[in-house]
Amino acid sequence: MRIDAHHHLWEIARGDYGWLTPDLGAIHRDFTASDLAPILARHDIQATILVQAAPTEAETRYLLGVAARNPLVAGVVGWADFAAADAPDAIARLAADPLLVGLRPMVQDIPDDDWLLRPDLVPAFEALARHDLVFDALVLPKHLPRLLAVARRHPDLPVVIDHLAKPPIRERRFEPWARDLAALAARPNVVAKLSGLVTEASVDWTGDDLTPYVDHALACFSPHRLLWGSDWPVVDLAGGYDPWRAASDALLAGLAEGERTMVFGGNAARIYLSKRGRTPC
Repeated sequence: MRIDAHHHLWEIARGDYGWLTPDLGAIHRDFTASDLAPILARHDIQATILVQAAPTEAETRYLLGVAARNPLVAGVVGWADFAAADAPDAIARLAADPLLVGLRPMVQDIPDDDWLLRPDLVPAFEALARHDLVFDALVLPKHLPRLLAVARRHPDLPVVIDHLAKPPIRERRFEPWARDLAALAARPNVVAKLSGLVTEASVDWTGDDLTPYVDHALACFSPHRLLWGSDWPVVDLAGGYDPWRAASDALLAGLAEGERTMVFGGNAARIYLSKRGRTPC
């Protein structure tokens, strides 16, 4: 079974997408499950993981409602205020919905680079592990050493690094991103997503631009700890779903068939769905 492990849906009139401004052009409109369904059908993708795009519990409840009405959505990665005094209780309430499979604070947008190290976040991380939820890490390369500290402190917490932490592909820089990603890959509770890479590359990107970064991720994590995601509709800013999927097929062409199966669905089913009693169909 093929699973798109990272996509978004939104309705702008909801009003809590602070980053989604008119200057983003092609993606500054509503995107619904009916928009995504024909794309998934074209690529023979049977299930998806729907990921938050606003830092509010209201959006998480909205996404859970969308998932409940759409069998293609096998799970939701939502949002909770990790720094709130009642964070463990709030996480428990959200986790009562079996469609919730993880939570994602938008770390890349938080001004404090050391936010992940705050001691008042520990109860939230512990609650995630207690309720069999994944911590989706929306981080930048500068956050990777802080994320490593979290992974070490909470060895029972599954950590998914979104978009390979957005490596500096456009600038063709490799370090310290590569070193820090390798350190995280040494932790058995950490995996990573092959997603969001083309929006970090030049407008005229080619597969060759992505190859060093994908090859490094494969070497660090192996095909058994990488998940493929589209990052749709954000990927429309850099060519769209089809070119990214074609590039992914080419980038992973050297893997054995079983390894490609894991990257394109098996790992997502294991990491996001199995502990929550979910199945991707």
